Amino acid sequence: MTTPTIAVLGLGAMGLPMATRLAERFTVRGFDPNAERSALGADAGVTAAGSAREAATGADAVLLAVRNHEQLEDALYGDDGVVGVLTPGALVILTSTVGIDAVREVAARLSSEGFHLVDAPISGGPARAGQGDLLVTVGATDEAYAVAQPILDQLASTLERMGPEPGAGQAMKTVNQLLAGVHIAAGAEALALASALGLDAAQALRLLGAGAASSFMLGDRGPRMLQAYDDGGAEVKSRLDIFVKDMGIVSRAAQTAALATPIASAAEQLYLVGQAHGLASADDSSVITVIAPKGN
Repeated sequence: MTTPTIAVLGLGAMGLPMATRLAERFTVRGFDPNAERSALGADAGVTAAGSAREAATGADAVLLAVRNHEQLEDALYGDDGVVGVLTPGALVILTSTVGIDAVREVAARLSSEGFHLVDAPISGGPARAGQGDLLVTVGATDEAYAVAQPILDQLASTLERMGPEPGAGQAMKTVNQLLAGVHIAAGAEALALASALGLDAAQALRLLGAGAASSFMLGDRGPRMLQAYDDGGAEVKSRLDIFVKDMGIVSRAAQTAALATPIASAAEQLYLVGQAHGLASADDSSVITVIAPKGN
């Protein structure tokens, strides 16, 4: 399969830049329930499909950029589910974080129906997705990985196969999300403390980024944490409820492994409180307002 046709289902914050990046090299059909997202894809060379099944019909690979396990199940087996129209032997490339057990269950079901699941969760954010600069950790059989590798190479600056079965990619992404979630929470706590001590938060952020306390998440989320107190809030690039989901996946994985993760658990509670306070659809940087509420 030298020039595959790829269907990208889900043209959200990560799905759209991945689809446009893939369209630089491959034939890409995209679908999103939000017609505006499909239109943005069409402007960037992605053929807009009217349904998930239309996008997937005749495709060599279907790349899923869904939010959670429920959306994964719906994309495959729901009213517009694509399994019924997939070409025999087609690849399903899952780029989402849905958890180890969920991926293993779906992979077994797809295998029994003659399809290959490539467990390939991504990390890096929308800007890096559009540049082909993602971290992609993969769990896949030899056969599936050989076919998927040219597609994933187009998206990744770091592509690492973690094991020969689906679930291995999710395991590594779970570890990644533990640190990512903790780093966002810790960055919010640090900037809240800077303000409470009478420092200029923007200056403090700049200086933290120049020293040993710097991290990718601080540099990426820090400016939006400062915007979280504006009337309109920060631009939503990664919803807070994504980290409610991801830190829940971390907690369940740690429990299964009989491993204590007290720092991750503390961060998870901040996201849960934020969700309870109506911040589920806000940018995850708004977790700073849980630590230091607006008006205080």
